[in-house]
Amino acid sequence: MTKPYIFVTRKCSEQQLKPLYELADVEMWPEEETPCPRELLLNKAERADALLTMLSDVIDKELIEKAKNLKVVANLAVGYDNIDVSFAKSKGVIVCNTPDILTDTTADLTFGLLLATARRMTEAAEYVKENKWKSWGPLLLAGQDVHHKTIGIVGMGKIGQAVAKRATGFDMNILYHNRRRNIEAEKDLGAQHVSFDELLASSDYVVCLTPLTDETRERFNKDAFKKMKKTAIFINASRGAIVNEADLYKALVSGEISGAGLDVFLHEPIASDHPLIQLKNVVALPHIGSASSETRHAMMKLCAENIANVLNGNEPKTIVK
Repeated sequence: MTKPYIFVTRKCSEQQLKPLYELADVEMWPEEETPCPRELLLNKAERADALLTMLSDVIDKELIEKAKNLKVVANLAVGYDNIDVSFAKSKGVIVCNTPDILTDTTADLTFGLLLATARRMTEAAEYVKENKWKSWGPLLLAGQDVHHKTIGIVGMGKIGQAVAKRATGFDMNILYHNRRRNIEAEKDLGAQHVSFDELLASSDYVVCLTPLTDETRERFNKDAFKKMKKTAIFINASRGAIVNEADLYKALVSGEISGAGLDVFLHEPIASDHPLIQLKNVVALPHIGSASSETRHAMMKLCAENIANVLNGNEPKTIVK
């Protein structure tokens, strides 16, 4: 009997994918940082029973039409805007993601990015490395306090709630905007549900954690930045396309807002000549929200379990519905 064929689009830990090697013929793109070329992915998808994919892989109608044997796509991410989920469902293809296990890790990074931007940590570290530190000064690299300030979280899902929990340790006032009220966050963390405009006007730190949808695409644009405090800092650990980067650049240069901490960008990876990278009031990270070794290995393991369950005729653990 012919074994199922599984294609993994990025180099992953074989130890975490061990259940798949026992079940199927597994082929893995050998590069960790270089994406699998589109044409190769299309070619592999034609015979694949399962795909283990990354956010950088576009699983669209064209690919799904070619993948006649495809039963499951396991995305190594909580998000799945790279996948045409509705078309996949229409073809009987199950889509899975990796929620929950990356919540705290991403919240840690998000709040760390907030702290680094507020206190100018990256700029200060480079100041020392470049041998510029010659003396102590009363306002040398003075940033902004975080404690007792107001944080506004756009997208109070599980990660947003975890960030809010961390904010309580800094005695912050917590505002949030969400499609639906999060009663648990209000009850346990004292978060206050407000309109988007009120959040922008009242927050010292505006944190974007909302998923990318047609409604949220470029939600942070020139109009949004104009409504924010001039001292406000914008943090994005969600998706780059939620921000109009040209408008953000203008807001930072003109002083409409004070700074930005960015873990995601519209087109990734970005080059060192990206306009936002040239600004000292921007802290930029290479999309590492969930990048701890423990969490990434757990995500790989969950993807493997989801694929194995589907190929064995069982319900996957985390199906996208």
